[in-house]
Amino acid sequence: MREIVFDTETTGLDPAQGDRLVEIGCVELYNLVPTGKTFHVYINPERDMPQAAYEVHGLSEAFLRDHPVFAEVAADFLDFIGDATLVAHNAEFDMKFINAELTRLGFPPIGNDRVIDTLAIARRNFPGSPATLDALCKRFGIDNSARTKHGALLDAELLADVYLELRGGRQVGLAPAAQFQINVGKQLGVEKRAMFG
Repeated sequence: MREIVFDTETTGLDPAQGDRLVEIGCVELYNLVPTGKTFHVYINPERDMPQAAYEVHGLSEAFLRDHPVFAEVAADFLDFIGDATLVAHNAEFDMKFINAELTRLGFPPIGNDRVIDTLAIARRNFPGSPATLDALCKRFGIDNSARTKHGALLDAELLADVYLELRGGRQVGLAPAAQFQINVGKQLGVEKRAMFG
């Protein structure tokens, strides 16, 4: 099964208020094994960069000015993801930006049935515990020392490691693999009997 673990960086919190994508990073997994294939692009958002967003990711208007607009990279992005299942942390946030950009160009939105949210899974597996990407890296002993600011490709690479830990159930306290499948099935609206025959 092909899965794409991805992350985005943006100019703010809400595309309905004019916020735009500024970076997409994707990591390909095939049967839960990283293939080494990635997709990474910086995007000119065609607007200013609010200071609050700049402080999160460090991407300035001057840096982004000479990068392509989303319309110039949309086809490459869609080609890379193909029909794979998409994996993101707090997926609702990333998907509303991806779909806003796609809709703006006349592409159909990507359905939630294709998306796995690792934040929801982590909260289910570790109720009451911090579930940020940094907290999960710490829980699983994943080195995130290079993460001084948010960056879509680095964050996607770290999330891929976290996702594999969540899937593998190798850490103490994780639900077994079968329970993980049930949890994902519930998230995707798939009944247990359909998943396990």
